[in-house]
Amino acid sequence: MTSTLADTDVLPYGEFLTEEHHAIREMVRDFATREIVPKAAEVDRNARFPIETFKALGKLDLLGLQYPTEYGGAGSDYRAYAIAVEEIGRACGSTGLSYAAHCSLATNPIYLFGTDEQKKKYLHKLISAEWIGCWALTEPGTGSDAAAQKTTARLEGDHWVLNGTKQFITNATDADMAIIMAMTDQSKGKKGISSFVVDKGTKGFYVSKVEKKLGMRGSPTASLTFEDCHIPKENLIGQVSDGYKQALQTLEGGRISIAALALGIAQGALDAALTYAKQREAFGQPIGKFQFIQGYLADMATQVHAARLLVYHAAWMKDHHKRVTLEGSQAKLFASEISSKVCNLCVQIHGGYGYIEDFPAERFLRDAKLCEIGEGTSEIQKLLIARQLGL
Repeated sequence: MTSTLADTDVLPYGEFLTEEHHAIREMVRDFATREIVPKAAEVDRNARFPIETFKALGKLDLLGLQYPTEYGGAGSDYRAYAIAVEEIGRACGSTGLSYAAHCSLATNPIYLFGTDEQKKKYLHKLISAEWIGCWALTEPGTGSDAAAQKTTARLEGDHWVLNGTKQFITNATDADMAIIMAMTDQSKGKKGISSFVVDKGTKGFYVSKVEKKLGMRGSPTASLTFEDCHIPKENLIGQVSDGYKQALQTLEGGRISIAALALGIAQGALDAALTYAKQREAFGQPIGKFQFIQGYLADMATQVHAARLLVYHAAWMKDHHKRVTLEGSQAKLFASEISSKVCNLCVQIHGGYGYIEDFPAERFLRDAKLCEIGEGTSEIQKLLIARQLGL
């Protein structure tokens, strides 16, 4: 039996995926089809964080797929998580981005570097969706230069005092806690950066600007400001001056999740383009019968398949405790850039309908661009890849 494009995303992919992974995909896809797709356009149009979706994801253990059961997680692995990001992103880029930021950036540092007390306080809340989390590294004027932190933290007695501003922070407006990178010893440069957890409502900590964006509008992006913000001494994550190392490790895994998100958006665009090409008629036949359209769809399907292999390979390596600096950057670079290309072709195939909000094509294209920028731009990924090649 000849396979179709609709079958390409359920192939075994060699040894990368198990039956459990396929079962997780089926479950997440069913949920996303029922609960996320119907409101994706509204979430984007109204720039609304879909908290009800996250509550439902928490009940299904999907916010803790890769975390141990002792913390309320599902005890699965990073491949399962990458599949979930892919399927949620396929349904709604905004929801997929907030999901990835919550699970990978806000939860993972507590799990990897937090004290027993911090894990007990935060992990169950984050995994159950009782709390939403965010991770704050980027600052105004720093961008890709993550080591150039201007936010400071000084120890006064049994409290740290934070001052500074973080910018472009995903989930910031709705987060109940934030992980903050701050300079504790400016004389040491990046080796003087430490990380802290700050709870919502802490005096001197507030959301200072909410961004209006091209895409991913249902995933809130905002600035966080700290003005003599006092937090308990025990809110330090790990050891003093470990913040930069923690950030690099967090980003290494986070790049795989953004690659999976880009993959999901691209798959959604491919699905939409294929459906439209079969239904839309011109000159007496479906436009999918024309060679130009067939060529577009062939390119799109090939690029999506190649991206999926890169993403799954990187996730497989992470599950086998291998360093994924090279593979994660390659997956993120390729998946994000083909996502924009695939989504652009999706709009082209839709013609005029691809440019209006009645169809999801324009939203896919707007959402895809973020994946080339967030968690390290394409240019940064190329630098990281080049370094791994010994350059």
